[in-house]
Amino acid sequence: MATILVVDDELGIRDLLWEILNDEGHTVELAENAAQARSVRTQFRPDLVLLDIWMPDTDGVTLLKEWSSSGLLTMPVIMMSGHATIDTAVEATRIGAVAFLEKPITLVKLLKSVEQGLNKLQFKPLATPSPLKISHEPLVELSVQAAVSASASLSPPPLDTALPSLPSLQSFCLEGPLRQARDDFEKAYFEYHLTQEAGSMTRVADKTGLERTHLYRKLKQLGIDLSRGKRRLP
Repeated sequence: MATILVVDDELGIRDLLWEILNDEGHTVELAENAAQARSVRTQFRPDLVLLDIWMPDTDGVTLLKEWSSSGLLTMPVIMMSGHATIDTAVEATRIGAVAFLEKPITLVKLLKSVEQGLNKLQFKPLATPSPLKISHEPLVELSVQAAVSASASLSPPPLDTALPSLPSLQSFCLEGPLRQARDDFEKAYFEYHLTQEAGSMTRVADKTGLERTHLYRKLKQLGIDLSRGKRRLP
C-alpha cells in the first residue's frame, strides 16, 4: 500500500483521516502545519498528500507553490478546505493539485480521490486547470447496492467453525442506570463483530448497518481500542 501524508491543523480531522486510511492498509503520516509537512515530506517521501488550505503558519496553496517552484511536487496532492472559494480551488489546480475535497469530506469521495491519485503511474503537474467539480454532499452511508455487493463477496464461515458469542445476559448489570446498561451491551455487540470480522471496519460497518465514519466515532465513545500502529509526528 501507499504512504500518505495528512496535513491539517485540526486534530479531529487528522485523527479521523488516519483511522480511515490506516484501515485501508496505508501508512499514514501526520502534520499539523507547513513546517511539519516539509519535514515529513523530506523524511518519508509520501506517495500522496492530503493538504488543508487554511493553516496558521503557511496556507496550503502557498506550500503547494513552494513545492512546485522548487521541483518537490513529485507526488499527487489533494487539497482540502471547508471555506475555500472557487477561485482558490482553481488556483490550486493550476499549480498542480490533482483534486479538491470540500469539508465535510464524504467517505466515498475521500477513498475515490485517494485511489485515483495513487493510480497515476507517473505524476505530472497540470499545465492547465481541469474542469473542477466540488462536492457539496453531506456525509452519507454507502449505497445499498455497494453494501449488498460487499456482503455477497463474503463467504459464510463453515458451520463447525467456533465463533465468539455475545456475553450472557448475566454479564450485564441490570441494577444500574439504563444508559450504562445500553453502553455495556453496545460495547459487547461491537467487540463481537470486530472479532467475527477479524477487525475489518468495512465488514463491521456492513454487518451493523452503520456508515463507517459514524462507526469510528461510536467505537471511540465506547472506549474500544482501534489502534493498529503508532502515529508519528515529526
